[in-house]
Amino acid sequence: MRKITIALLAGMVSLLAFGQDVAGQWNGSLKVQGTQLRLVFNVLKTEKGYTATMDSPDQGATGIPVATTSFENAILKFSIPNAGIDYEGTLGNDQIVVGNFKQSGFTFPMNLSRALVEKEIIVRPQEPVKPYAYHSEDITFENKSAGITLAGTLTWPQKEGVFPAVVLISGSGPQNRDEELLGHKPFLVLSDFLTKNGIAVLRFDDRGTASSKGDFNAATTLDFSADVEAGVQYLKTRKEINKDKIGLIGHSEGGIIAPMVANNSNDIDFIILLAGTGIPGDQLLLLQQELIGKAAGMPNEDLQKAHTINKGIFELVKKSTNTAQLKTDLTNYLKLALATDPNAAKIEGMGEDDYIKLQVNQIVSPWMQYFIKYDPALALEKVNCPVLAINGEKDLQVPPKENLEAIKNALAKGGNKYVTTKVLPNLNHLFQECETGSPSEYAMIEQTFSPSALMEILNWLQIQIK
Repeated sequence: MRKITIALLAGMVSLLAFGQDVAGQWNGSLKVQGTQLRLVFNVLKTEKGYTATMDSPDQGATGIPVATTSFENAILKFSIPNAGIDYEGTLGNDQIVVGNFKQSGFTFPMNLSRALVEKEIIVRPQEPVKPYAYHSEDITFENKSAGITLAGTLTWPQKEGVFPAVVLISGSGPQNRDEELLGHKPFLVLSDFLTKNGIAVLRFDDRGTASSKGDFNAATTLDFSADVEAGVQYLKTRKEINKDKIGLIGHSEGGIIAPMVANNSNDIDFIILLAGTGIPGDQLLLLQQELIGKAAGMPNEDLQKAHTINKGIFELVKKSTNTAQLKTDLTNYLKLALATDPNAAKIEGMGEDDYIKLQVNQIVSPWMQYFIKYDPALALEKVNCPVLAINGEKDLQVPPKENLEAIKNALAKGGNKYVTTKVLPNLNHLFQECETGSPSEYAMIEQTFSPSALMEILNWLQIQIK
């Protein structure tokens, strides 16, 4: 992992600072990839020194235990090893701690003060503002097979009438109905655009996220496909929806899910894959890691080492039929990898055993095991409805050349002749106009969804819904 170092910002501290008491609340703000993350340290003085907890208001987390807290010679330190977090700063007479926040090998400047930090309002000009020029209703529907209730929003163009409809399917990770990430709401912008152009849209919170019930961490891509199927069934109960013109629009992992649902349901009239994958999960992850690492300036030698280690990890997962045994095999594999490479990435402040345990638990999660083993071509070969597959030219997460070619070949193998694939110039994985395509740019780009990509989607849809 590339390590960024920033010199500790500590100036001359007068003798008065050494006698100051740091008990109480300290507030700071991290600026990461163009977004603000507020942090609060609550410090308590004890007979033996200090203890503390940490809050992250923007992530809804409070009372996170701080393992060690110290204040000596005006130097304030916090450490949370199980999250790979360390903070060190120097307290000045102005009651401001000037220092650095470190996590997972990365260093960010962050000052602490007694004053509350206000949340910054990020302006995204494409986001619609209420009242909308169409009808919008917050709804719930049941996935009976999973025994959970999912919550979302249905928008439709006019109060009266019957309209074609699409279900939006989010990418990987817990996403709300707007697919909100890094200050952007791509699905809010997309649903607003489509609804204004005559198409009803259902978007919903992933299971276990926001207002939807269920356990996100226990779910796989296949489970999420069942949630989408439940959404389609809900649309069929609405008098505003043309039941013969229901389609799916899936982004990233949603582009894997859409073909799954199309195979299991006779109600799907068309699907759109936005940066959908066509190659097996392990191949995608290796390619993704290489491209993002290059964009971040990672040396070729480190890229090759990471490729070799990750390839070995994925091979163990693909061969595994027992999670308990897989944990043992991965633990032994990673111990050997760390022993043979003293410069291998570790989390500062975390012991080797805890680091390995953290990595293993992420790899053996139900979602990751399924994703690594899954080949989307198998579902694509069975899709017989019209398909639009588009990717951004500068997408580093789902590279366009390899994936669009695989999607096209799989659909052709199944005999589907209603296929359109296209690479959109200068767009990244979120379909933003960009410089490099690196994920580090996402938050800093004002645009949420390229107008050219929106028009590409709409023009194709209008042909399907005639």
